[in-house]
Amino acid sequence: MKYRDFGKVAVLMGGPSAEREVSLKSGNAVLAALKHQGVDAHGVDADKSTFRWLEDGKFERAFIMLHGRWGEDGVIQGALEVLDIPYTGSGVLGSALGMDKLKSKDLWSAVGIPTPAYAVLESGTDLDKVADKLGLPLFVKPVREGSSLGVSKVKTVNELKSAWRSAAKYDDQVIAERFINGAEITCGILGDQALPLIKIETDREFYDYEAKYLLDTTRYLCPCGLPADQERSIQVLAQRAFAVLGCGGWGRVDFMCDKQGQAYVLEVNTVPGMTDHSLVPKAAKQAGMDFDELVLRILETADVAR
Repeated sequence: MKYRDFGKVAVLMGGPSAEREVSLKSGNAVLAALKHQGVDAHGVDADKSTFRWLEDGKFERAFIMLHGRWGEDGVIQGALEVLDIPYTGSGVLGSALGMDKLKSKDLWSAVGIPTPAYAVLESGTDLDKVADKLGLPLFVKPVREGSSLGVSKVKTVNELKSAWRSAAKYDDQVIAERFINGAEITCGILGDQALPLIKIETDREFYDYEAKYLLDTTRYLCPCGLPADQERSIQVLAQRAFAVLGCGGWGRVDFMCDKQGQAYVLEVNTVPGMTDHSLVPKAAKQAGMDFDELVLRILETADVAR
């Protein structure tokens, strides 16, 4: 497909979520790549007026670069369905499930996909029992948030309550998750292709917001250094975890691998970052795609029936 086939394209970015600043950076990078290739692309800082603007502007496709709630959780996808505007990435169901760590883990557990053990944290939860069940250290995470916002690594029972309160600032649902001591691995998905794996190394306690977006000391190993058969098995697992949630188009699946080499699925990102620190562009480069080609390949997913 040539760029001239895409028609008038809206690059949706920004929005009201806690990940707004990252979304704007990703969106502007995508917008520049599209324009560089002659696509009739227009940046849109999304808000409630966007839907009327898209309809009145006779846009033919939408490139979704909205991270977090409202843009990554099925809301914008549902609105675009009503407007009959094709869009990139997962549909309404896949987006909603991919954004919800608890529902994702429930589904993966039900079909035998390995994911770290977890427990829901509420005001009346017996935190000692949670620590006994999951062990220490463990992670506390808001259920519907990205970019590691609100995530804490907890080393003692006394830290659990404050970690829960910190996560609850981002979401009224919070989970605790068993700590897997090993390598952090991520797998980009592009259509029916699993991209080369990336191994992430950071000097911080974990791969948090600062390590993802602000620091230049985070190391991204691609090739990841795993044996070829192990890399392929993780890629297959990534595709399965992605499909079980009803996701499609493109995205990213994050893993932790323990010392024995067992991979555990952490979460799915249905609108991964596209900044200079982002992982999917790094993996695509290893697969022989530059940033411009990757952006066009993602835009092509807007024509895939959901």
